[in-house]
Amino acid sequence: MARPEQLDKRFEQLRVVTQTVKPARGWIRAIRETLGMTTAQLASRMGVKQPRIIELEKAEATGNITLTSLERAAEALGCRLVYTLVPHKPLADTLHERALLAARKSLAAVEQTMRLESQEVSDMTSRADTERHLVEQALRKPARLWDEP
Repeated sequence: MARPEQLDKRFEQLRVVTQTVKPARGWIRAIRETLGMTTAQLASRMGVKQPRIIELEKAEATGNITLTSLERAAEALGCRLVYTLVPHKPLADTLHERALLAARKSLAAVEQTMRLESQEVSDMTSRADTERHLVEQALRKPARLWDEP
């Protein structure tokens, strides 16, 4: 399994790209028109009939195009399809937040049980240490963090 920091470094380079706004009518049409290529010419390059290009452009604009179709169109336009998921925030932060949430939930349950049994709830320093320990423990096996919504 890759460490979150390793992927986060890669994603940092892609954040600029994710700020690029897709043209309203899609990349296929924008690039085709910029190249001065007709739908019939692109169809010929893709080995399909011209109405299929219209369908592809509409599908891309509405977000209903398949990756396979998008890749074929990109190739016919002399482009390369780049597909990636870029997290909104670093993966390490997401994991830490999730682990902290789980630790606090666990601590709250223990504290509630202690109150019900009329036992003293530990002081804040001890609670913070326990919370930090629970977070570290959770980060060792992050798959468990995703069992609940």
